[in-house]
Amino acid sequence: MTKTTLTRRSLLGAVAALPLATTISNPARAGAPMMGASTTRHNRVTLGAFEVTTLLAATTSRPDPHTIFGLNVSAEEFAEVSAAANIPTDQAQFFFTPTVVNTGAELVLFDTGLNPDGITAALNDAGYTPDQVDVVVITHMHGDHIGGLMSEGGEATFPNARYVTGATEFDAWATMENANFDSKMKPLAEMTSMIAAGTSVTSGITAMDAAGHTPGHMGYLLESEGKSLLIAADFANHYVWSLGYPDWEVRFDMDKAQAATTRRRLLGMLAADGLPFIGYHMPWPALGYVETRGDGFRYVPASYQLIL
Repeated sequence: MTKTTLTRRSLLGAVAALPLATTISNPARAGAPMMGASTTRHNRVTLGAFEVTTLLAATTSRPDPHTIFGLNVSAEEFAEVSAAANIPTDQAQFFFTPTVVNTGAELVLFDTGLNPDGITAALNDAGYTPDQVDVVVITHMHGDHIGGLMSEGGEATFPNARYVTGATEFDAWATMENANFDSKMKPLAEMTSMIAAGTSVTSGITAMDAAGHTPGHMGYLLESEGKSLLIAADFANHYVWSLGYPDWEVRFDMDKAQAATTRRRLLGMLAADGLPFIGYHMPWPALGYVETRGDGFRYVPASYQLIL
């Protein structure tokens, strides 16, 4: 009996000697269709006994970001900072990220996106329906935060909810001429609790002053079983051009000097305490941490810290 020893060379040689029809058994097929960029619509983590779910109500690109961010810096500085962060200067991607918190007793929604369809679709993707929302908290009155409150026909998107917002914020917008505020927020005034910083929305959720972006803009501190997280809303509108450089002026900030002071205060707190935060316009899924970097700060996306 002859013993046969297989080596890599002999095996490759044997395969090469096979007829083509043997070595290629599948007929030629057309390539899979191109699908385009996509992402998820929700991301859920735990915070003590709370479940915290960010919702991607919308995302879109916008041109010429230097007309929005860094209004007080040169084109050369803006380009240098952008290149260091590997992001383009001719366009930016915007994310609109409401957050829903299940405390175990109530379902609390922070902000509502641009329109009812967007927030409803994101809620549904996360396993919720608008009628399950018990509390809607509005951090401030810009259209991308109150746009989902009411339909064009004047029907409330969240029929069983009570509403909470800052008294200073509501009063300031009530004196302005703003069609979005008049049609979306004002009809809900009688069902809305007007609060101040330091007020508890519900057990474990406390309002924090974050004015500057708007007159009464507020963040909300979540606390459960020794764990904390800040719903930071729009105190910083971009992870590099606003958070990284808090003194850069942002077009959407109504009081630019106060907004910069607020950014430095909150970013310093987040960095010092190692506190996670959700930023409404941070890169999806909008959850991260802050580190100091020179005279500024650096955004660090969350990984698995809050799913363990």
